[in-house]
Parts: sequence; C-alpha cells; structure tokens
Amino acid sequence: MKKFSWRIWIGILLVSLSIFFYVVHYFIFRDSHHIFVFMLHDIAFVPLEVLFVTLIIERLLHHREKQSLLKKLNMLVGAFFSEVGKYLISYCSQCTGNHAVISRHFHISTDWTDSDFASAHGYAAGFDPSIECTAGDLEALRDFLVTKRGFLLALLKNPNLLEHESFTNLLWATFHLSEELEAREDIDGLPESDLRHLAGDIKRAYGQLIMQWLDYMKHLKHDYPYLYSLSVRTNPFRKDASPVVTK
Repeated sequence: MKKFSWRIWIGILLVSLSIFFYVVHYFIFRDSHHIFVFMLHDIAFVPLEVLFVTLIIERLLHHREKQSLLKKLNMLVGAFFSEVGKYLISYCSQCTGNHAVISRHFHISTDWTDSDFASAHGYAAGFDPSIECTAGDLEALRDFLVTKRGFLLALLKNPNLLEHESFTNLLWATFHLSEELEAREDIDGLPESDLRHLAGDIKRAYGQLIMQWLDYMKHLKHDYPYLYSLSVRTNPFRKDASPVVTK
C-alpha cells in the first residue's frame, strides 16, 4: 500500500485541481454549456491518446530499449567467445570427421554480405556433425572448462540474459559439458558407451556455438568493423588463422 499511496494522492490532487478550475471557470463566465462541450471533447480524445501513447509510442520506446539491451548483451557474447567459445569451436571441429567440409562454409571474410551469413546460418541449422571424442584431448578440454567455471557462472548470473534465450541455452550447454567432464576422474579409461554420451553433449554445444558465433560475427560487421577484422583473422574454423595482418 505504501508503494502506491503516493500515486493515489497525486490522482486525488489532479482530479481536485481539475474540478477547482472548472468551478472557477463557471463563476467567471457563467457558461456551463461551454464547460461541458469542452469536457466532452477532451473525454472523446482520451481513446486516441491511449492509442498513441500505449500502442505506438510505448512500443517504439520498448523496441529501442530492447535493441539497446541486445547491444549490451552482445558485449557478453563477445567476452564468452574470447574466453571460451573460440577454443571450444576449435576443439569440437577437431572431433568431426568432416571438418574440412564443414569449415569451408564458415570461412568468413571481410567482404561477406548478409546473404552470405544467411547461407552459413542455414547450413549450420541443418548439418549433423559426427563427433568422435577420441579425436581430441578430452582431458585438456576438461581442464580448460574447469578453469573457466567462474567466468561461466558470472555470465549465467546476469539477469539481462533472459532477453537472449539462445545465448542462455548455449551457456547452459557449455556449463553442462563442463560438469560432465569434471565428474569423471579418469578420462582416458572411459567405456565406449560413455564416450558416446559425451559426444552427444559436445555435439549439442557445438551446434549452438556455431549459430551464436555467426550471429555475433554479423553483429560485429555492422557495428564494430575493427573488431570484425580481428575476428575474421582469428577465425577458429581456419587452420591458418593468425591475428597478423599480411596484406
């Protein structure tokens, strides 16, 4: 009640002021007809005010606020790929039997257009990679993800992630993979059935990684071309990736 009491008092004050000025108007001009004509005119305009304020202006403001929030969230996405994502993409790519075929679709260059990103996004949404855990170093992956646990937890605590569901799902997939690997003391002695289970966890994270990485790269191209240039040069899908500018 305390939270809304001041609003109630303001409402009473405003209504009282309106009545007061109508009374003053009547005693000065003695024209009730004029008062009720303009009162009805004002009341008739209220639905239009509701239309403009709540359905149009408020929606435009909400859209701008959401766009601003998504730009801030992209900073978190960028931090994730710098700290964890790029390494995880490289590792997952090593575990695929058709790495050369897959990577060709993600050799992003500085002259990529929106249609190129759309094409790569469509391929990523439809491809089904075959993950072979033994092709990579599971113990090294476990140790890496364990060192990044605090970073992942800090990202998950951010309340603004509710506005970015797909990235939240990626964080959970990555965090789950970290927990699965950490729970196993002897990585080298795992049975084939458990390796297949871990392959499923890696595959889940890999698919979401690629989708989010493409969206992030597209964002950089449009809004931060200097960061986009570095990200292109350090593309985790390129074996010859290097931050050194050669031409």
